[in-house]
Amino acid sequence: MALAADSREAAVGLTCALLSALGFSFKAIFVKTAYRYGVDAETLLAMRMLYALPFFIGMAIYAAQRAERPLDARDWRDLLLMGFFGYYASSYLDFLGLQYISAALERLVLFTYPAFVVLLLAWQRRQRPGRTVLGALALSYSGVALAVLHDLRLGSDGVTLGVTLVFASAVCFALYLVRCADRVQRIGTLRVTAWAAGFAGAMVMLQFLLTRPVSSLPAQPWQVQASAVAMALFSTVLPIWLGAMALRRLGADRVAIISSLGPVLTLLLAWLLLGESLSATMLVGAALVVLGVRRIARQPAR
Repeated sequence: MALAADSREAAVGLTCALLSALGFSFKAIFVKTAYRYGVDAETLLAMRMLYALPFFIGMAIYAAQRAERPLDARDWRDLLLMGFFGYYASSYLDFLGLQYISAALERLVLFTYPAFVVLLLAWQRRQRPGRTVLGALALSYSGVALAVLHDLRLGSDGVTLGVTLVFASAVCFALYLVRCADRVQRIGTLRVTAWAAGFAGAMVMLQFLLTRPVSSLPAQPWQVQASAVAMALFSTVLPIWLGAMALRRLGADRVAIISSLGPVLTLLLAWLLLGESLSATMLVGAALVVLGVRRIARQPAR
């Protein structure tokens, strides 16, 4: 009986992890689709946060009701910083980068964030990464280099700028994860996610109000509105919730390995839905990035 229950829990966890990876993979597809109708990064990001914010507020209320202790001044400061790096700066830089590069290349570059986590932790602890980790980093960056070469051969404008912006997004997300690691134990996963995302939503809306007229939100065509709603629900709220369920059932290492399917899923979706080019160079690059990240994910936590 216990064995059957464990198998059932593992199956549920696997399903949640796969659906979470699929949801995150669709984000770049929704963004690129919306860009076809002339919306800018600031407006689209504001629309995404506006539609997702009620769900994060609900999560925050639910988490507060279940919390064992109230948040103190240090907790609020940490949540504000994590919201800035993990959900505001990372998302904004990513949306800007997608104006210049393909969805497939964006996902490959963004997926190097585990490598930045390793490098940041090594710098923080004054420790040199081991040979296995360095080899995994070399694989990942070789894959990105091949993917960049693919886009350059297509004659795309602004590839260098786009890749730089998405790399900066990956660094910001890595900073968030490094800072988040011990805070999650103290504050709780649900409260960290809800409040960090909530603070980021407020930052995004403030930036929008300072730079764009409010009337530009309802003025967007229905295709942009639909993309923003779909992105908020299926590429933001649901993947975060499903990822949390998968983590509880499978553990961080197995979820990280399953999530490495993300770049491949985005590559295929971009080919099928956006008509992006799919070449042997891009496929090899994606394989190298996934292999490198999987090797990093298999390293025991220290």
